[in-house]
Amino acid sequence: MTLLLKQLYAFIKLLNSDTGTNQIAAGLACGMILGFAPFFSLQTALVLFLVFIFRIQLGAAFLSAFFFKFIAFLFDPATDFLGRKILESAALKPLFTEMYNMPIVPFTRFNNSIVMGSLVFSIIMTPFLFFIFKRLVIQYRQSILERFKQSRLWKSLTATKLYLWYQKYDDLYNV
Repeated sequence: MTLLLKQLYAFIKLLNSDTGTNQIAAGLACGMILGFAPFFSLQTALVLFLVFIFRIQLGAAFLSAFFFKFIAFLFDPATDFLGRKILESAALKPLFTEMYNMPIVPFTRFNNSIVMGSLVFSIIMTPFLFFIFKRLVIQYRQSILERFKQSRLWKSLTATKLYLWYQKYDDLYNV
């Protein structure tokens, strides 16, 4: 439970930081792919590789993956249907046979209907979710965060010595 609370605190801190909205939104969108993919698979390794290469926010990706891992079970009937239609397509049968005979590709578990449907669904939804998440982060920073920083509670909290000590500690150790 404390790990989840620590991740939520880190995400709220991330939302309030100067991190770019594109990095946060891309992290949240990549987390959806991680959440829908099997845990130990080639898709997971590929998404994590992209997260590290393109400076996508890792904390947002992991928090989003945790959230979408629970939601993925709700989509299993739909993704199973989608994956079954793709895998049973006569036009794609030679492609899938060739892919299954390749050395590394079977580790993607593409021959499982839920995995195939989840992969296709998450790849289709990722661009849409990126723009939705980006808009939500911008709205949060413009409305909620600015309103909170103008409140008397925030102004009185930032005037205390304890807060100034915490700021100094945070600057030194970057916790």
